This record gives sequence, C-alpha cells and structure tokens, in this order.
Amino acid sequence: MPPPILCFRKFSSYSSSLCYNFFLFLRCEHYRRRCKIRAPCCDKIFPCRHCHKEAVNSLSDPKDHHELVRQNVKQVVCSLCNTEQEVAQICVNCGVKMGEYFCNICKFYDDDISKGQFHCDDCGICRVGGRDEFFHCQKCGSCYSVSVCNDHVCVENSMKNYCPVCYEYLFDSVKDSTVMKCGHTMHTDCFLEMTKQNQYRCPICSKTVLNMSDYWRLLDMEMEANKMPEEYQYDVSILCNDCNRTSKAPFHILGHKCVQCNSYNTRRISEPDPENV
Repeated sequence: MPPPILCFRKFSSYSSSLCYNFFLFLRCEHYRRRCKIRAPCCDKIFPCRHCHKEAVNSLSDPKDHHELVRQNVKQVVCSLCNTEQEVAQICVNCGVKMGEYFCNICKFYDDDISKGQFHCDDCGICRVGGRDEFFHCQKCGSCYSVSVCNDHVCVENSMKNYCPVCYEYLFDSVKDSTVMKCGHTMHTDCFLEMTKQNQYRCPICSKTVLNMSDYWRLLDMEMEANKMPEEYQYDVSILCNDCNRTSKAPFHILGHKCVQCNSYNTRRISEPDPENV
C-alpha cells in the first residue's frame, strides 16, 4: 500500500485539522531540534517557520497565504513530552534542552551547532557561518563574508531584494548568496547556473560580472581577421554597460568595442549616420 498523501490544500476546512495534527509529528526537514512552534498568525503548530511557509503556500486559496514573523512566536511544544509552553531553551516539564543553539530574539532552535549560528543585531535575525567570518555592511544592509570587506561595491539594501533568477527573497534565504562585482546579489547556485549558460552580465544592471579579458582579446583577433565589407564600414554610437560612457565604434556583426575601457559589453544607441554610410 502506498503511503498516505498529505493534501495541505484542504486542511483549512477542518476545525480540528487532521492534516495539521499529522504535520505536528512530522520531522523537520530544515533543522534538528526537540520542539515545534505555534504560529501566532494562524494558531497552528509546525516544526519550524519554513515548514509553515511550505504548508500555507500550498493552499489553493491565495488569500490563505501568509508569512510567519519569527520574532512573534510565543509558544513552543516539546517534542519529547508534548508540553506546550512559553519560548525557552529548556523544557519546563521534562527538562530537555530543545536546541543546542537557541536565540530568544528569533525564537530559533537548532542542534547542529557546526553551522556556526550567531545572531546579528543589525540584521535582526540569526545567521550561519560563524560570527568571526562575517561583518555587517551598513549600506548594503546585510552580513557579508570578511573576504569581501574591503573588496565589494556597496549597493544600498542590496540583500533586501529578490534573486533576479529564481525571485526568492534574499535577505532571509537559507541558500548561499553571492555578491557580484557590480554589488548586486543573487543565490550562488543561480549565479553558477547563469554562468554555465554563458551569461556573463548582471541581470539587474547588465555590467560584466566575470573576468572577460581573454574573451575580449579573442574578439579582437576575430574582428581583425574578418573585416566587414566596404559598404558596412561605418561608425555607430554605443553605450558601454561597464563604464556607462558613450563613444563611437566601427560597426561589426561580432560586437562593438568601447574605446574607454576596452569592453565589448556594449549596446548600440543610434542608427548609422547616413552621411557616413
């Protein structure tokens, strides 16, 4: 017999929802802990806020979709003795530690302390990776690796946006993020997949995010070896996406080189001058 299928789309119609009661005993796929949380937004119990998000987002009625504000959680349920109680690290009934890592601000529990969890007061949420390995950039509005402390372009509140590839909100995403050369951010997995598709420009500002110097040199050689016919030898006006300056470049089907920064990441901004054609 196949296992039962849990249909979250129907659980809101039950006064004492079987689906929610079953969800209470599911093991959390996101964290190792010995408690569940009561969501103050819908007064239901879930293993964690991510489980709550997955459940409510699967409801058929979009009006039922909502976010759980982690700081608003007031009650938890011990997974060992099933005692509901106020948020605390130690169960008031059986004395078990409900999480090796505990944040009373985020109401966050996790047994896997190898993640290096820490609470950032400026972000207002818990991060992973070790406090000594990160710094908070006030302008960007988020924690970044110390490796880019003096080597990143600041974009105001750059992490408080959606990933330009998968459109998931970046600030509190559990996925790793990458700060590109232009200062914009996206999920690391999305960035790697984008580069595999030979996309070298930021989806937001169109600036080059990879070292393209070798490819630019190849284009130089290709264009030198393949001259345009005489009737197509004219200049066009271009805008460089990398240095944001305008200039003129010889027309070529392979690309137009910026005379200011030598980039081929350019776009035409005018038709050819009829007098020069």
